[in-house]
Amino acid sequence: MQKHVVIVAGGMGTDTPKQFLEILGKPVLMHTVERMREALPDAGIILVLPEEQIDHWQSLTSDAQFEVDHKLVIGGATRTDSVRNGLAAIGSESGIVGIHDGVRPCFSIEMVKECFAKVEGYGVVIPAQTVTSSLRKLTETGSEAVDRSLYKEVQTPQCFLLEQLRNAYANTETEFTDDASLMESFGHSIHLVDGDRDNIKITYPSDIAMAELTLSLRN
Repeated sequence: MQKHVVIVAGGMGTDTPKQFLEILGKPVLMHTVERMREALPDAGIILVLPEEQIDHWQSLTSDAQFEVDHKLVIGGATRTDSVRNGLAAIGSESGIVGIHDGVRPCFSIEMVKECFAKVEGYGVVIPAQTVTSSLRKLTETGSEAVDRSLYKEVQTPQCFLLEQLRNAYANTETEFTDDASLMESFGHSIHLVDGDRDNIKITYPSDIAMAELTLSLRN
């Protein structure tokens, strides 16, 4: 089946959006796109960016002579709108699609291949990492301990049958924090594969240093 990846990058959390912060001399987002192409050489890659960031990305790729083939799509007001726009840009009516956070550049190539390989059998496949920290649940009177073995930390790419994900997005107006939650709301079961401890979502300044170390070791 034809493979597609929709990479969503909309963060505006710093003076420089996180996807444009530099790691090893290149923006985070270039690392993400390059690594996804390495994992899936034949996949169509859709990159969804806010409209006001399109020109900046094109300038960066031109200056860097960045030649990884991808299609640029303008994002929407919300993440849901952005993913919907990305799906609409895929020409084929069927296949497998993975939705990936643009600020996760350190994923394992083997993990990505496993996620895509298992979609035909399970329908929805997502990577999830074992929780190693103790957890507490907030209550009306304070908080209480919970069994961390019952929880997983969800990562991306989250992979789906294209027509099923498109149908779900066409029939919802609700915002979800991830695409698997949307599919679950339509009755689809979620299959978990082992996530990658290095597959961090760059959120804090210290994450840049961690990503630099990880990518330097992998390269």
